[in-house]
Amino acid sequence: MSDNWLTVRATSQFFTDLDHQLGPERGPNGEPSTNDFQVYELFEIIERFATGFHNLPELIPGRSEYRVLVTSGMLVRAFTVVGQLAPDGAVELISLETDPSTDWP
Repeated sequence: MSDNWLTVRATSQFFTDLDHQLGPERGPNGEPSTNDFQVYELFEIIERFATGFHNLPELIPGRSEYRVLVTSGMLVRAFTVVGQLAPDGAVELISLETDPSTDWP
């Protein structure tokens, strides 16, 4: 790993948000599960915050410790993740919102 990478950790609130938005099992119409999201989306989220935290837009203007990632996903049409720079220099993923309007194949 490069010295330019920040440590990233997901908070319990991030996983609570995930659990409220996706089910523990794949849905009957192909809807992804929480495990699917963790396998296919979470590593990219971590990498984006680890390598580009300071280049992401501020969630609140003037509060540079909060950054937001809004992007499309492999499993969901779009999602938003908020990261907060912790006192120890790590980034904590503090919230997740997925776009539920995706039509599943």
